[in-house]
Amino acid sequence: MEELAESLDDGPGAPGRLALFTGPRGVGKTVMLSEAGDHALQRGWVTLAETATPGMVSRLRHSTSRTLRELDPSAAPGASITGITLPVIGGGLTVSSPPASVVEWRHDLGRLLDVLERRGTGLMITVDEVHATARDELRDLAATVQHLVREDRDVALVMAGLPSSVSDLLNDHVLTFLRRAARFELDDVPLDRVSQAFRATISDHGRTIDEEALQEATAATGGYPFMIQLVGYHLWRHSQDQITLEAVLDGTAAARTRLGSLVHATALADLSAVDRTYLVAMAHDDEESSTGEIARRLGVTPFYASTYRRRLIAAGVIAAVRHGYVDFTIPYLREYLREHATRYGLSARQATR
Repeated sequence: MEELAESLDDGPGAPGRLALFTGPRGVGKTVMLSEAGDHALQRGWVTLAETATPGMVSRLRHSTSRTLRELDPSAAPGASITGITLPVIGGGLTVSSPPASVVEWRHDLGRLLDVLERRGTGLMITVDEVHATARDELRDLAATVQHLVREDRDVALVMAGLPSSVSDLLNDHVLTFLRRAARFELDDVPLDRVSQAFRATISDHGRTIDEEALQEATAATGGYPFMIQLVGYHLWRHSQDQITLEAVLDGTAAARTRLGSLVHATALADLSAVDRTYLVAMAHDDEESSTGEIARRLGVTPFYASTYRRRLIAAGVIAAVRHGYVDFTIPYLREYLREHATRYGLSARQATR
């Protein structure tokens, strides 16, 4: 984040002005996009935040027109407000331009940057959940930003997505411009830092926690950023002034349930049936799994199974921990799969054969 912030100060062409955050679900990619936007706002920049879903470029165009009108009404002639979506926060304006005076988005961006650069600021666009389903939208976005970069405009583009989605994006022959982006691969937080953060937060809010309870809460997170958030939230709800081990156990149980519905189920829904079956076969092991043994459980050749292993690694769901062995990257996914094995195509009994 420091590199990105410095790039905003360094001017057009600074490498951090084009950035990609990647990592498994729940590792904090969306949080990093928000922090990037905060750094831009602190410098007086305008930020446009979007998600890579159908209609993204159209929404960005409306946001650009609206922002341009707010900063300099004379710079966006011919447009009229045709509707207002309430509430204001989360809503917005519907802008309509007469057909004879339709302004292309790139032209509007140029006008907006003219206004911002006269004030010594710029424009940051953030895009979350980049995915192949929005490939055409992302191509339009990348091409537009590429032109602005070539013109040395004060613009930054920061995106985030799962490892497989980002790799797919960078392999697109039309999106080669994005290969210049600074890539930040997010990972788990060291447990000693988790413990320090829990202790400081609890103390700052006038509560106390004994060492055993603190160690239990820390271990339950696995260093996984979203689990840290969930454990902290439920720990607070299940305790009073003194946070006991019982409160920690109740809180972590609630956090695991929430993690299952928000992260595990969503991650598995994006995978193929065979991918999920591979994971269920892994879930039979208490720790890392032998890739050869997984193939045996599935009744396929190691070569056949390796195809799905590579896909799951690319998706950020598992990782190769040493030659011939893999393990889960998302905490408690093993336990979740054991509890829901039949739903995902292979019973626990079949996995042991």
